Amino acid sequence: MTILKAENISKQYRLGLVGTGTISHDLNRWWYRMRGKEDPYLKVGESNDRSTKGSSEYVWALKDINFEVKRGEVLGIIGKNGAGKSTLLKILSKVTAPTTGEIKTRGRIASLLEVGTGFHGEMTGRENIFMNGAILGMTKKEIASKIDEIIEFSGCERYIDTPVKRYSSGMTVRLAFAVAAFLEPEILVIDEVLAVGDAEFQKKAIGKMQDISRGDGRTVIFVSHNMAAVKSLCTRGIVLEHGKVVFEGGADNAVEKYLNSEKETSLIYENTGVNSQSSHIRKVTIVPSNLGGFQEFGKTFEINIELYCNGKIEAPAVSYQILNANNQPLVHELILNSEKEFCDTQGIYILSSTIRNIKLYQGSYKLNVFFADNFSKIKFDGLYEICPFDIINTNKREYYWKPGSAVYKENETNWNIKKVNEFS
Repeated sequence: MTILKAENISKQYRLGLVGTGTISHDLNRWWYRMRGKEDPYLKVGESNDRSTKGSSEYVWALKDINFEVKRGEVLGIIGKNGAGKSTLLKILSKVTAPTTGEIKTRGRIASLLEVGTGFHGEMTGRENIFMNGAILGMTKKEIASKIDEIIEFSGCERYIDTPVKRYSSGMTVRLAFAVAAFLEPEILVIDEVLAVGDAEFQKKAIGKMQDISRGDGRTVIFVSHNMAAVKSLCTRGIVLEHGKVVFEGGADNAVEKYLNSEKETSLIYENTGVNSQSSHIRKVTIVPSNLGGFQEFGKTFEINIELYCNGKIEAPAVSYQILNANNQPLVHELILNSEKEFCDTQGIYILSSTIRNIKLYQGSYKLNVFFADNFSKIKFDGLYEICPFDIINTNKREYYWKPGSAVYKENETNWNIKKVNEFS
C-alpha cells in the first residue's frame, strides 16, 4: 500500500534576494495568474550546481521529482551537499511548499530536520514532549502513556524538567528523536541530524528505526552521508544530483551509484609555484577505490607522485604522510633509491605507492609529500595538506564505523617507479 507519493515536485529559488524579488516580478506573476496562465518565471532557471557560476538569477533546487513510498518501507535519500536532499525533506514535511507538483500522504508525518526541530527553547523537555504530541494530533493521555519510554530512550532524565535552551545540541537531538520515534507517526522523516549524536546514540537510533519499520510497519524516509547506515537500514534508495533523481532502486545499488558518481578534481594536486628548472614534485594524484573521491575501508589505495629531477641525485628519498582531520600524521611511507632506482639521471619520474588493504577509521584525511636527498639532507620540495579525501565504510560491522585518529592495523604497501622521459 502506497503511503506517500511525490508527483512532479519542483522547487525554484531566486538567488541573492529574500522573497519573490521585485514588485515588477510580483505584478507580472499576478497578471499571468489573472489570465489563467503559468508563472512566467517557471520557464527560466538553471540546475542546482553549486560549484559553477550561472547566468540566471533563478535556480531549481529540485526539478521533476517523482517517487512512491510504501507502508513499512525505509527509503534512503542520498547525494552530495547541495543536491536537494534537505529541500525535498522540507517539502515532504510541509515546512515549505513546492513550486510545482504535489505530495500525497496517508497519515501523520513527524520530521527531524534540524537540531531542536519543533522545540520551544523556553519550555522544558517534558513540556516540549506534550506540545509535539499535541501537534501530531495525540491526546494528553496517549502522550502520558509513552512519556517514560521517551525520557528513558533519550537519556536526558536528569534534565527533563529544564528548559531545552540549556541543552547541548547532542541532548536536544536525543530528545527530539525520541519524541519523533515514540509518538507513533505513520511516516518518520529524518535528515542528517543524527550525526550530531554520539556513537552510542546513533546505534540506538538506527536500531529504533529498524524496529519502527519492521516491527510496527511504519515508514521511514532517511537522509544520511553514513553509507553503512543507509545500506543496513534502508530497503530502497534514491540518488539526487543537482536537484534531479539520477537513480532509484535497491539501497546497495544506490550507494554504489552515489560513490561512483563523478571524479573529484581535488584528488589531483598540480604544483605550479616552483622553479621549473630545479628538482621538485610536479604532481600528486590519489586514485581511490571509488570514483566519487571516496576510499573504501579495506580496499586498495594508490598515490602517484610525479617528480622532476634536473640531474643525478646521490640518495633521493620520497615520502608521504596521511593526516587525519586534526592534521595528525597517521601513516608515513618512504621510498629510497637504495630500494628502487630513481633520479639517477635528469628526467621525470612517477612513483606509485599502493596500499593493498588500507585500514584507517572512517573520516576525512589529507596528504603531506616530501622530496629530498637523503645523503646531503637537502629538501627539494614539500607539499602540505593536499588532496583531501574521505575514508568510508559500507561494511555493516559496527566496530568499523567508529571515527578516530588511529590506524586500524599495519598497512601493506608496494612501490613502483616508472621513468617518463630522458633529457639529453
